[in-house]
Amino acid sequence: MIKGVIFDMDGLMIDTEKLLTRFWCEAAQFYGWNMTKEHVLGIRSLAAKYAEPHLKGIFGDDFNYFDVRTKRIELMNAYIAENGIEKKKGLDELLDYLDEVGLKKAVATATDRKRTKMYLTSIGVYDRFDKIVCGDMIKNGKPAPDIYITAAGELELPCGECMALEDSPNGIRSAFTAGCVPVMIPDLSQPDDETAKIMYEKCDDLSQVIDVLKKLNS
Repeated sequence: MIKGVIFDMDGLMIDTEKLLTRFWCEAAQFYGWNMTKEHVLGIRSLAAKYAEPHLKGIFGDDFNYFDVRTKRIELMNAYIAENGIEKKKGLDELLDYLDEVGLKKAVATATDRKRTKMYLTSIGVYDRFDKIVCGDMIKNGKPAPDIYITAAGELELPCGECMALEDSPNGIRSAFTAGCVPVMIPDLSQPDDETAKIMYEKCDDLSQVIDVLKKLNS
């Protein structure tokens, strides 16, 4: 039985992955690095301690990850302040269903607390979650399992009774290693072979998660 659902944020609840891709590339270009969409996809949901060596392995030790990351945040925040942020399809429908059947809800995001609150408040769902666990609240970020173990603990549930909703392979790996039931709602890319082996199900949008929950809890 599934008693709780744990949500990733970027690319799952809010349509920010396309912005992250754009502004990672623009920030890197500002410092003279030719970062591409494929490079950014490789660090989706990765904590800084993993993303930094990954990118240095591509661009060399001279690549200043934290300068580029700071510039990316600056550019992206300016864009969102002017244009707002888009909610992903099916989110409200799924949250309404979870309220209706009494399942607990948590967020497990690599994003820090300040920006998480800003993003989720802007789309009107911040107060709909029982618990919110952010990247700056744990020692080891995704793909390590810590954030899902922490989120399940905050819900006072074992990981095996929690469904984890993710849009990226690194997030699915984190949830699977924690012992959650991983469901992927792809955003910028479809699951690769390795991800397909460890995820429970794939949905086209968040509303389709309702049928997966009904099947598991029937």
